[in-house]
Amino acid sequence: MEAPEERSCSCTVESCVNVEGSSLNGSKHLVLKYLSCGIPLLAAWFLIYKSLAPFSKYFTYTVLNFTSDSHLGHSVEFFVYDTPKVLMLLILVVFGVGVIRSFFTPDRTRKILAGKRETFGNVLAALLGIVTPFCTCSAVPLFIGFVTAGIPLGVTFSFLISAPMVNEVAIVLLYGLFGWEVAALYLGTGLLIAMIAGWIIGRLKMERHLEDWVMELQVGEAAYAESEQTWADRIQYGVDAVRDIVGKVWIYVVLGIAVGAAIHGYVPEGFMASIMGKQAWWAVPVSVLVGIPMYSNAAGIIPVVQALLGKGAALGTVLAFMMSVIALSLPEAVILRKVLKPTLIATFFGVVGLGILIVGYLFNLLI
Repeated sequence: MEAPEERSCSCTVESCVNVEGSSLNGSKHLVLKYLSCGIPLLAAWFLIYKSLAPFSKYFTYTVLNFTSDSHLGHSVEFFVYDTPKVLMLLILVVFGVGVIRSFFTPDRTRKILAGKRETFGNVLAALLGIVTPFCTCSAVPLFIGFVTAGIPLGVTFSFLISAPMVNEVAIVLLYGLFGWEVAALYLGTGLLIAMIAGWIIGRLKMERHLEDWVMELQVGEAAYAESEQTWADRIQYGVDAVRDIVGKVWIYVVLGIAVGAAIHGYVPEGFMASIMGKQAWWAVPVSVLVGIPMYSNAAGIIPVVQALLGKGAALGTVLAFMMSVIALSLPEAVILRKVLKPTLIATFFGVVGLGILIVGYLFNLLI
């Protein structure tokens, strides 16, 4: 009677081991499957991304046969280049953040960055923004990833402001054109705006002005189990994040870039220089208001800055205009509208706009 009992027990244990082994092998098989698909896809992503600029020129000026000096041509080239670029960045960043979020639950992330550490988080986020080569619309995907991961709202805004505003290419160009004093003042004031504006928004406790779907996603993430996850689970988690988040915001990205392309092609440079005369007290706020509807990255706007200064515009006024173009833009507001309610968008624009005004007047006084 004992032998059959032992045999029965042995079979049960063996079957459990077989089930575990089967599960482990299945997980490894899924990882290999993801890698075999993911590596070629990543290589294709990189090649396509690097080809966007020459393709946009070829498509606009050869296929569509627009002239290189036409307003419509500039707008079409801008749209053809930026739309896939931003969407590709959005997919890659959301997937990456999704995988990372499988290691750190929002609750754990909030504990790391909350309270006394939140101010330190503003500093880190602003510094991180310097080394990320994103314009406003390209920075939004990472901002969305931060928000949906439960990172404090003020910290995410420090990144969103710093990423486009303080750019290493702009620093080098400003240094070459105007010297290290101007470059250093630009770097310091840009970082201060990002850190202080993020800190102020954090103190206002405006999380309730996030869109409902973001709040629901955060609540769902808070319930995410901290149990051991396989790599297959984590990769699937990133894929699900892309499906959920990109599926909700892509149309806003396209609409925002379309607005930016129209402005980019049709706003005349001479008009900009005419309202930026030296010493006029209203020049700085008017330049900021004019710059907000526009859209460009830091490197792209530097030649405009040089042209405006050559036409007699004041340095502080021009730099305030530059900061408003790259840190606040109508296309950015269109994209953010899917994530933030109007009150929070208005607060963001108001706080950052005030900081830019202060910088503009400071430059005009000191230089």
